[in-house]
Amino acid sequence: MNFQTTIMSPISISGKGLHTGQQVTVTLEPAPADSGIQFMRVDLPGCPEVKACPENVFDTSRGTAIKDGPAEVYTIEHLMAALAGLSLDNLLVKMMGPETPILDGSSRVYVELIKEVGVKELDQPRHYATVKEEISFSIPEQQIKLTIKPADHFKMTVNVDYGTKVLSAQQAVLNNLEDFYPEVYNCRTFVFLNELQFLIQNNLIRGGDVDNAIVFVDKIPEKAVLKQLALFFNKQDITVTPDHVLNNITLRHPNEPARHKLLDLIGDLYLLGYPLRAEILASRPGHLANTSFAKKIKENIILL
Repeated sequence: MNFQTTIMSPISISGKGLHTGQQVTVTLEPAPADSGIQFMRVDLPGCPEVKACPENVFDTSRGTAIKDGPAEVYTIEHLMAALAGLSLDNLLVKMMGPETPILDGSSRVYVELIKEVGVKELDQPRHYATVKEEISFSIPEQQIKLTIKPADHFKMTVNVDYGTKVLSAQQAVLNNLEDFYPEVYNCRTFVFLNELQFLIQNNLIRGGDVDNAIVFVDKIPEKAVLKQLALFFNKQDITVTPDHVLNNITLRHPNEPARHKLLDLIGDLYLLGYPLRAEILASRPGHLANTSFAKKIKENIILL
């Protein structure tokens, strides 16, 4: 029998929120069995809490955000992926601000700190989630489709294709959750240069940095644009590599973008509150589709 877990001792992590740009400290604390993943806004009067669950999702425009009354928390997917990947069932996340820090754009820092303090087994059995029959969610006009089918094990396959020479068809496969570390945990978020320019112009990534995202370049920009980017990111120089990415990044895996989308999907589906025993196949997943899919699964969930 597998038992529920939490962490051995508190962990604190500080950094900037990607979209708010606010410096925030997040403290992960042990929690009792059957409490799940709870976020607490300790910077607000009364320290209101919001549970990580599909029905509390209220915004997916630039990440996954949850809300319950005055408690709002943004961009939780990388932390949630770390907790799912390390099979952590119960945790209290104390937030000194509205958004988790972006760190290096992956789950790496969370995973490494949790592994450093260790995981503690609790005295209650762990429940697993599955479905009775195949369930799908799709957005045909965006070529998005997610499917789950019952199984006695976990497997996730993610396919992405952005129709560009610099980022065409890729696939990432995770045959069991135990391989999240080291196969997926350090895969970073990515963006296309034209999207990045839009976000900068509209003040939407106030905590952005070329050290926490892979920037793909469809069309080589003029030198003046690169100078503006270097100024925005407080870098001496920014260039484009022969692989059509900005020179700040060396890919950790040839299919790192697909692996990051798999990481995001793991994090979003952990809103269900239970590890999955099911096979999931996803094409072009994103936070809106992931969380809508989680809501649909919850309506049909079976606990083991």
